[in-house]
Amino acid sequence: MINIKVKTISFLIFITLSSNIFAQTKVVDQIIGVVGKNIILESDIENQRLQLQSQGYYSSTDIKCEIFEDMLFQKLLLNQAVIDSIEVGEGEVKSELDRRVQYFISQIGSQKKLEEFYGKSLAEIKDEFAKVIKEQLTTQRMRQEITKDLKITPSEVRSFFKKLSKDSLPYIKSEVEIQQICDYPKIEDNEILRVKDQLHKFKERVNKEQNFATLAVLYSEDPGSAKKGGELGFVGRGDLVPEFAAVAFNLKEGEVSKIVKTDYGYHIIQLIEKRGERINVRHILLKPKVSSKKKLYAKHYLDSVRTLINIDSISFKNAVLKFSDDKETIFNSGIVVNPQTNASHFELDQLEAALAHAIKNLKVGQISEPFESVDSNGKLVFKIIKLKSKTNAHTANMKDDYQKIQDAALEEKKQDFIGDWIEKKQKITFVKVNDSYKNCNFQHKGWVKE
Repeated sequence: MINIKVKTISFLIFITLSSNIFAQTKVVDQIIGVVGKNIILESDIENQRLQLQSQGYYSSTDIKCEIFEDMLFQKLLLNQAVIDSIEVGEGEVKSELDRRVQYFISQIGSQKKLEEFYGKSLAEIKDEFAKVIKEQLTTQRMRQEITKDLKITPSEVRSFFKKLSKDSLPYIKSEVEIQQICDYPKIEDNEILRVKDQLHKFKERVNKEQNFATLAVLYSEDPGSAKKGGELGFVGRGDLVPEFAAVAFNLKEGEVSKIVKTDYGYHIIQLIEKRGERINVRHILLKPKVSSKKKLYAKHYLDSVRTLINIDSISFKNAVLKFSDDKETIFNSGIVVNPQTNASHFELDQLEAALAHAIKNLKVGQISEPFESVDSNGKLVFKIIKLKSKTNAHTANMKDDYQKIQDAALEEKKQDFIGDWIEKKQKITFVKVNDSYKNCNFQHKGWVKE
């Protein structure tokens, strides 16, 4: 994405992997702002300040005032969304939450590492951030509604580019497009039987009065919940994978389930408590292990697929359809989508380490050797990657980067329009600012009522 600084008060508010660190910050909390029925707390400002500080953000003005004005704007959007009946469905929230979690997993390496980082299960992480995601999606939709009719002409794009000084022209990093063919090594039947037998024995021990939580601590392979006796905390049906939810929601308190298979592995579940449409459960997860023999087979299998493509016996697109196990890319020629941008281009530092290493020395059109990776569920997978395209790093220009420059020009136009909208809404919306923030040099002065 082009990085041209335009007139805006809005920070990109997002959930980062370091959020749990900021949550530990202790501040004397108080309400410092109210917009309509929406409040802003001192702790909201402090947590955001620490987050930006950790990312090396520098501001020549008071950063807390900048954050506060941005939050006032977000709450103004939320207030208007209620007035205009702008809503976001739970399905949309879940999809966005899953997308972001998948991106975090790809960056940190595995679901296990993500859960260890937070000290929480994946379900707890999702539950914690669901409200934040819903607010973000609502404010995004309200912004889109405000600016939906704005267009940009070619002459406006040229004018926008001409007014940029040479020093402010962005440096466009090298970007790649990749295609993949995936093979999940088959788990041997005797390994599945071993796991099921172990879970049956755990269930028998619980039925004989042994503590489920103790067994979870000792044996569960879900790192986020194992240390807490397998407990997930209160979650809704939509926070759980369907196979798990279908069984868990039909248990009686204290009851231990039959063995449940999900994409994560095999589970037994114990219901702790049910409150309406939310439940608190414990579980023990065991993951069948892939044998060295099956790993070697998967590697040789993909190597033979690679050979067929290289000798033109089959196109990469058809090979994806015929051989790939990846449901997300099988009908898209194997093209991998960047979860940060929802586009097909990746900057090199956005790729997981194993993938980046695999394409490091490839030329456009070449295919990597098979390599081992893990998917977003922590499952072992082997891949071959085709380098579809690659751009060299360069200074932005109208020939190569017209679309990026057009997007930036349109964004500036939207920001100007939003600025006018803010000033109109400030006059007719209840806004209260704490005395400690009234001396802030706000970009839009109408936050403080005379």
